Amino acid sequence: MGINRHDRVRISTNKKFLAAIVQISKTMLKEGEIGVYKNVAHELGLKDGDMVQVAATEKPKSIEFIKKKMDGHELTKDEIRAIVKDITEHNLSDIEMSAYVSAMYMREMNMRETADLTMAMVESGEIIEFDRKPVFDFHSVGGCPGNKVTLIIVPIVAAAGLMIPKTSSRAISSACGTADIFEGIANVILSGADIKRISEQIGGVIAWGGGVNIAPADDIIIRAEYPLRIDPYAQLIASVMAKKKAVSAEYLLLDIPMGPNTKVPTEELARKYARDFIDLGQKLGIKVECAITYGGQPVGRAVGPALEAREAFVALEGGEAPNSVLEKSCALAGILLEMGGVAQIGQGKQMARDILKSGKALAKMRQIVEAQGGNPNISSKDIKVGEYTHEIVSTVEGYVDNINNKDLVRIARALGAPKDWGAGLVLNKKKGRLVAKGEVLFTLYSNNKKKLEDAVLLAHKLQPITLEGMVIEHIPSYHAMPITTTTTNVVKRL
Repeated sequence: MGINRHDRVRISTNKKFLAAIVQISKTMLKEGEIGVYKNVAHELGLKDGDMVQVAATEKPKSIEFIKKKMDGHELTKDEIRAIVKDITEHNLSDIEMSAYVSAMYMREMNMRETADLTMAMVESGEIIEFDRKPVFDFHSVGGCPGNKVTLIIVPIVAAAGLMIPKTSSRAISSACGTADIFEGIANVILSGADIKRISEQIGGVIAWGGGVNIAPADDIIIRAEYPLRIDPYAQLIASVMAKKKAVSAEYLLLDIPMGPNTKVPTEELARKYARDFIDLGQKLGIKVECAITYGGQPVGRAVGPALEAREAFVALEGGEAPNSVLEKSCALAGILLEMGGVAQIGQGKQMARDILKSGKALAKMRQIVEAQGGNPNISSKDIKVGEYTHEIVSTVEGYVDNINNKDLVRIARALGAPKDWGAGLVLNKKKGRLVAKGEVLFTLYSNNKKKLEDAVLLAHKLQPITLEGMVIEHIPSYHAMPITTTTTNVVKRL
């Protein structure tokens, strides 16, 4: 074939194909055989002995455009389309995908470029068009753990007579995405036809966006972002809006959690996100409204798929759910009700509360669950959480002064979330609460003993909850004088 080391080849099966970079071995393989890395085998669905077609291919021109962006230059519409096309067709290697993500992270796109990127991503896949109008949607930019409000907002809005086909994401660096949470309740891998049918019949759906061929380039980009733990600004905005445009959303509410250790740490950045989402929405023909919400600590007490599902169902059932879950869910659902004209301005939140309290939201959720292949009679008591538990207790007395969201997520992931559906943690104490020495701060859950043990060690190392008056660090001096630090964090709630 005349192929040398570091050349590019196209590996094809009957259904899929992708580009790969060649390495040469004289000992590992026999003539007529090729070996592939695990990620390639997974992407193509290969197993030992499968037949594939291999052909030499040229370097994609889009690599030049990625380098152009790395150098800080503006990309044209056609250059952006070429990049997205090569991403969708798997013509870029893992290293080249990392270069693209890094370029997007280092060099910002302007609004024109972002709009072109969004439409290129939309056009790369399926567009779901509805006969029933108008189409409402909701999305949170993330960064705040425990944000299970979608499971309450969707049934409230649908119960009010509006249609909200919600496609959700899986976790990238968080403890769980909405799709991870709902997956243990019902099937989230739906076709475009299923999303259309269920939404038009029932008024709502909660599906995994990656399970249907909408904006497929986005899911490939997300996989490249994951090991780098970066989320480029323009890519994030384009990713959200591409998937909303692909489901024909006409009215969109965006939740922007703001606070320390979130994606949006300052009010200034939160307002920039809001302005840019609204501006991009205008270019795409989507009416966008944004809500800047408090993200200084988790929403509710539960962090992790099953634990969050249980907490959401407690709220739907009218049980003793955390006030932060109820307040945020009803406030955001209320904005959507006002956008849809079914509630007067300023009355949406109360209408959402009434729908929740009446049991109509629970009834609607059970219809959605049944339509998506789940048990319509499911209750919070049926949701099984991690078999093994451990309580983290306070060694001192004091008031909870700070909760580190990122550290809680690290602990939840160490416990196995989101792959282990029952893994996660529950906060026994939140900000401002008095804690006695020996009281439980938070409880860990896992279905794996070893992961639980490792997470306990990590929790003691990170100490994600700090109490006012705690000794943060002892730095000895010549006089052996300990240094005591008192921390305070004031977060403005908008």
